[in-house]
Amino acid sequence: MAPVVWTDVSSLLDAACQDLEEGELIHGENFSLFAAMSALEIMDPKMDSGIKNSGYNSVDEAIENGVAPIPISFDKTVDVQCTLDVMDHLLACEATWHKGHSLAQTVFSCIYVLRLERTSSHSLLHSYCRVIRATSNAVISVVSDARTHEEEDLFTMAYGLTLKGEGDDKCLSMLNAVEETISRQLRACKATSSKKRVPEDIEPLQNDPDLEEGYCKALLCRIRFRKHFYHVLTSMRKPQGRGLELARKHIAACFTELTCMLKSLEVLRSTASGSHKDDTEDTTTASGRQPIGFDSSINNRLSAPIPPRSIKILSWKKAIEYFEKLLHDLDVICSFSLNPLFEDILRFVVRFQKLQPDLVARAHLQVLLVQDGKLYGRDPIFDVISRAAKLPEVPKNYNVQNNEFVVQLGQLVMNLLKILCTNAAWQRRKLGKVLQDWSVTSMQLEMAFRREFGELPSISVDENICMKLSKHLLIWAEEQTFWIASRFLMLGFELDLYSPSDYCMVYWYMYVILIKLSEKAQLKMVSSSDVVTRKGKKKRDHSKDIVREPPISPLVLLLQCYIYLAEGLTMMLAALRNERDAFKKPGVFNTEQERFIQHFDFLHKAHVPDNITYLMFSESTLQVHFSTLVKYNYFRDAQKIAKELRGSFASDPDRLAELKQIEQVAEYNWVALNVIGQVGANDPSLKISFEFNHHPCFAVAVVKRS
Repeated sequence: MAPVVWTDVSSLLDAACQDLEEGELIHGENFSLFAAMSALEIMDPKMDSGIKNSGYNSVDEAIENGVAPIPISFDKTVDVQCTLDVMDHLLACEATWHKGHSLAQTVFSCIYVLRLERTSSHSLLHSYCRVIRATSNAVISVVSDARTHEEEDLFTMAYGLTLKGEGDDKCLSMLNAVEETISRQLRACKATSSKKRVPEDIEPLQNDPDLEEGYCKALLCRIRFRKHFYHVLTSMRKPQGRGLELARKHIAACFTELTCMLKSLEVLRSTASGSHKDDTEDTTTASGRQPIGFDSSINNRLSAPIPPRSIKILSWKKAIEYFEKLLHDLDVICSFSLNPLFEDILRFVVRFQKLQPDLVARAHLQVLLVQDGKLYGRDPIFDVISRAAKLPEVPKNYNVQNNEFVVQLGQLVMNLLKILCTNAAWQRRKLGKVLQDWSVTSMQLEMAFRREFGELPSISVDENICMKLSKHLLIWAEEQTFWIASRFLMLGFELDLYSPSDYCMVYWYMYVILIKLSEKAQLKMVSSSDVVTRKGKKKRDHSKDIVREPPISPLVLLLQCYIYLAEGLTMMLAALRNERDAFKKPGVFNTEQERFIQHFDFLHKAHVPDNITYLMFSESTLQVHFSTLVKYNYFRDAQKIAKELRGSFASDPDRLAELKQIEQVAEYNWVALNVIGQVGANDPSLKISFEFNHHPCFAVAVVKRS
């Protein structure tokens, strides 16, 4: 078999990129669209990582050539220095792996981890590598259970490497023993410096007395971080969220140790010799030295042939930043009160996603939310739906939870929670698809409701209970359908999927969806209020009931704020399209109607809402002009309601921040609307653009004179 020969085509690719215009794809004979999209993966660091060939064909060959010596050095000072470098580089490799790169090219590029039995005589290195392997196994386990690894296909691939070995369950006891030994050495070092008597049986860590304290502290903070981080992972996996409080304590300890690790940077850099030290920010060790015992190509036979390039390992400082971010996200998860109210869970997950958590944190959230087909592993999904839909009390002899449509709703709820824990791009795609399932289930509920109770001349008590249940479930299912649709549209802004020329149609569609969502939310409140009112009255008093509309809830009023913002932006953009050429720029590759269909294809397939067409959008915005727009101030109404809602959400800082965003968007857009109206939209010196500096989904018009 002929050897594989690689040729560097970077210059050719650069030249091709210079010739291609935006939106164009390479096309040739027998080169399909799929092939073109696949070709775009060339040089992607995850899909086309490459691997630098060191010349070693196996781990044993690398060991024979002294790549990973044991003992590392007969000089105790050098041994400690090299061990610290291995620890730091492993941390950088672990962070790089978490970011989606191959486990074989990151953590398991360490020969000490691959041949753990060789380090048994080096207790410090042995215990550290063992806890690294145990931690990697714990992370893969949670990501696999959450099934979020499909976002990063490489993440859970072990390539046949040993992830769990005999004795890994004792890694913490080994680490504790090493920690105690180094702690005694540190105490002895401090006692010597203060001229206290030192026990003769305690040997120093290394040979230089001036470096002893700094090295002891550097090792201890790294060991303790590994110990506490492993405790975080195991505590968070305890069923029903029982380990969250303990996990928070270990997270706090991890932050303390990370701070100490950063403080050790100065000591370790000062002891590194100039010939082996790299002062750039890209170094993977605190000392700046290149670590020993690593070879990125050592596992290249476990993967397909790839170009002779190596992936870029995160720097040590970037790795520290990554773990700080991960721990913060995990702390947010642990601080959640495990509230069984479905609306609060949705709100928490959406707010959590704004932190842009990485894969590991999102996997932990999903595993916490859905366990054994139950919420948090304790609350049956039917109970969750009952509280969310405000179902009336059901007699014990009614086995409602086994109803076909209720079972379907339960499955949809669990699936929705899982989807909301994926990254933004996957989340939007999956929400668009699951929207059809929610829509179909809602239609099935409505058809069953009409079929069973639509033509009954008289309704018995049993039938009345079933009718109320069906009605409440139908309203709630429709409400969730429109909530998913609104989330789908808003994620498009977060992912920058809309161009400025599309904003008008998107806000128009968002306005339609929010109107429907508000109607369903208010209808649910009316239905539940009616049940409570009748339950509290005696039978003879029913004839005296006066029909009273319940007060509009603060959450519905909050929705009304967003409705006004969406309507106001739609009208403003429509007026700009009708009066200013720059805002009715035709698409290069497709028409506005085609873009309308492309953006809302998932919504149309799900009939959410039904009978919404491009013609409706076009007709509703065709005659909008600034001369008529300023007569009704949608932004002022949004701002007014937002200010009135402050009292209702006084104890909720997140809602108050949300209201502040609404007020800012409304105020700035009202000012911009007045300026455009006074100057005239056709004034060529007027430059109008839209920015998202106050809200991620609702734009603010910026008006400037050139």
